[in-house]
Amino acid sequence: MKLLLSYFPNLTETQIAQFEQLQELYQDWNLKINVVSRKDIDELYLRHVLHSLGIAKIQEFLPGSKILDVGTGGGFPGIPLAILYPEVRFHLVDSIGKKIKVVEEVVEGLGLKNVKATNARVETVNEQYDFVVSRAVAQMETFVRWVRNSVEKKSKHELKNGILYLKGGNLSEELASFPKATIYPLQDYFKEGFFETKSVVHLPLKYRR
Repeated sequence: MKLLLSYFPNLTETQIAQFEQLQELYQDWNLKINVVSRKDIDELYLRHVLHSLGIAKIQEFLPGSKILDVGTGGGFPGIPLAILYPEVRFHLVDSIGKKIKVVEEVVEGLGLKNVKATNARVETVNEQYDFVVSRAVAQMETFVRWVRNSVEKKSKHELKNGILYLKGGNLSEELASFPKATIYPLQDYFKEGFFETKSVVHLPLKYRR
C-alpha cells in the first residue's frame, strides 16, 4: 500500500480500504482457484495492482465513461481501475468461468457497484465502450479483430477511443502494421525495475458498425 500511495497520493479513505482488502481477498481465493501465480501473490501490489493502474497514468477516465476489460482473468486491470474510478462503468469479460467467479466474489467483497462481470468470448459482447483495456491476452492483430466492433464512435477523452493495452518487451515488430499506435513506457511513470520492459500501447480504433 505504501508503494501504491507513493504514486496515487490522493486516494479517498474508501479507496484505500478497498485497495487494502485486495491482498486478503486474492490470497483467500487463490487457495481455491489459482488466478494469480503463486510467486506473484506476495507482490500483488507491484505486479498486478500498480501495473493495472499504469493505464491511469496514460489516460484518466471521465465520469460516465464505459470501459471493457477483455480477458480479465482474476480482474486485472479492471478491478484496480474500477476502485480508482468509481464513477466509471467497467465490464470485465473472460471466457473462463472460474475466473469470472473469482471476479464476482472480489467485486462483491469490495462493494464495487460499477463493475459487471461476464463469462463470454468478447466477440459475443454487443455493446460499445470508450476504451478497451487488457493485459497482453493476444497479439495486437488478433486482439483488434476481437474488439473492433466494441468502440464508441464519439471520443470525449484526450486520447481517441480505442485500445489501451498493457504489453511487455520489444513491440516494434508486433506493431509494425499499426502506424497509429503509441507506446508509453511505464518506466517513465514508475521507478521500480519491474516496469523497465512494460508499456501501455494506445491504438485508436475507428467505429466499425
